[in-house]
Amino acid sequence: MHAPGSRAAPTPETPLRQVIAYLRVSTDRQGKSGLGLADQRAAITRFAEAEGLEIVAEHIEVETGKGNDALDRRPVLREALAQARKIKAPVVVAKLDRLSRDVAFVAGLMSHRVPFIVAELGADADPFMLHIYAALAEKERAMIGERTRAALAQKKKAGAILGNRTNLAEAQAKGAAATREAADRFAANVVPIIDQLRASGVTSLRAITAGLNARGVRTARGGQWHVTSVRNILGRQQAAVA
Repeated sequence: MHAPGSRAAPTPETPLRQVIAYLRVSTDRQGKSGLGLADQRAAITRFAEAEGLEIVAEHIEVETGKGNDALDRRPVLREALAQARKIKAPVVVAKLDRLSRDVAFVAGLMSHRVPFIVAELGADADPFMLHIYAALAEKERAMIGERTRAALAQKKKAGAILGNRTNLAEAQAKGAAATREAADRFAANVVPIIDQLRASGVTSLRAITAGLNARGVRTARGGQWHVTSVRNILGRQQAAVA
């Protein structure tokens, strides 16, 4: 017997319920969220162990964060949904914002008839609760935007000069620096995955390339990996360490 509300631990005769893990990082928002790949994986793993779940696959999405949330910009999520439907398993994420803060996007995901489990909210959070949490997150984002616009308007009214007033050369230099910084952040997200492949015995550039593509990891432009792109990522990481 177990206490009401608790979950009975699976016995050796009881197979674990299968789930699919979905992790997402954005090169321009990961630092703000404080929830990188390692943190997401740890949260999902702890949750699965506590709930008696078996993680049968892990899908990792690395995106630039540019543009609006849309499923056509999330190819790895599409793959996770397809696999989940095939084996009739739910998709587990660490936090709701790893899916989206947009209510319409979350609602659209529900239409795919694949159950989602948010580790932070617990296994009993049903689709209705997920809609509510997404609506709250969307409202919070809108309020932050409104406060930011109001503050800028007040500064402008007080005579402050807003916008980029630097010359073209300086602006171009800053743009190039921002591009390099984004590339470095992207490399920092991908290198831990390459390190995992190496630890499992995958060491050649060709094998690492195949491993990244097999895991559903996309390049910064959302495409497939090639030997040259893997070499560039490793070269950038070595230059950053030097």
